[in-house]
Amino acid sequence: MSESGCFGCRNADANAFALPFTMAFQPIVDVQAQRIWGYEALVRGVGGQSALQVLSHVTEANRYAFDQACRVRAIELAGRHIAQGDARLSINFMPNAVYEPKACIRATLDAASRMQFDPRRLMFEFTENEHMSDVAHVSNIVSEYRRMGFTTALDDFGAGYAGLSLLAHFQTDLIKLDMELLRDIDSSPVKQAIVRGLVAIASELGITLLAEGIETEAELAVLRALGIQLFQGYHFARPQVETFQTFDQLGARTY
Repeated sequence: MSESGCFGCRNADANAFALPFTMAFQPIVDVQAQRIWGYEALVRGVGGQSALQVLSHVTEANRYAFDQACRVRAIELAGRHIAQGDARLSINFMPNAVYEPKACIRATLDAASRMQFDPRRLMFEFTENEHMSDVAHVSNIVSEYRRMGFTTALDDFGAGYAGLSLLAHFQTDLIKLDMELLRDIDSSPVKQAIVRGLVAIASELGITLLAEGIETEAELAVLRALGIQLFQGYHFARPQVETFQTFDQLGARTY
């Protein structure tokens, strides 16, 4: 399907999302390699509004335009600051805002080309707070994105509907373990047993695990011992608006 044939592309109103926004970036750390593996782009209002405040303005009428604008803004900022190197740029996307993967990726690829940002460094992560009504559609998006050379990730795994049932239908390159599953894991044998099982499943399926929301050295130590290598959370760095922190700037010991 061409871009002109995509319902969303033809009917998106670029001005439908009126609240000005920008992006904050939080590092994803490879503790074994002692480097920044990537950065997650997180929406923020230009007036200091939180992501929740910005997202409260998303409606069915402007969902597509907002999703596209977020991608472009994140890539523009990454192109200005981290065009060189191999760190990935992780962009959240709304599955319901992707009508047809090949057509709806056009603006993303155009932005990457304009900013000279290698599209193979893009990672798309998704989560749904509500049950996915069309799992086949999401599976098709994941397959197409992987075919186009993007990294794919399932966010908030272990919370809400983002769990084993989705994993049974399709497999992303990476799974982000939800912070609630990992909080105080150092003092919870039950959580440790669950994560140990997930590590085994991911290994068998060839999926990389990322532990998000890490806040303490104790959590980090236990998860490293369980075999996880990629981490994200306040223990390392808080998201900073339009800023890409380097590994040397991280506030926590990561070894």
